[in-house]
Amino acid sequence: MLQISRKIMIPDSEIEMSAIRSQGAGGQNVNKVSTAIHLRFDIEASSLPAFYKEQLMKLNDRRITQEGVIVIKAQEYRSQEKNREEALQRLKQLIQSAVILPQKRKPTKPTRSSQKKRLNSKTKRGQIKSMRGQVME
Repeated sequence: MLQISRKIMIPDSEIEMSAIRSQGAGGQNVNKVSTAIHLRFDIEASSLPAFYKEQLMKLNDRRITQEGVIVIKAQEYRSQEKNREEALQRLKQLIQSAVILPQKRKPTKPTRSSQKKRLNSKTKRGQIKSMRGQVME
């Protein structure tokens, strides 16, 4: 069971994990042992609430395919168990980040004094620039 929040949990049966060989340098260990973890999680077929599913599908993330499957590859560690934990942690973070809604911006007006300062600085700058012109004799 992967616990997302106090009320929401994902059963292990919905998360498909397979061990694959890691990429990159590593010597004999990387060539012999399948330590990397390839995690797949189908959003639509999951038991997540509808709101979570909608927010996840709205995300513009390269880990989410067109079909709505989250694909995570963890290969940072040399042990399969640590990579499995890392993949599950990344899935949890992705789901949690999708649900946090950004706060709405409250439109504000500039103060009267800030407007005056702005206009004064503009006129002052304009005067400086007009002084740069050719001198008439």
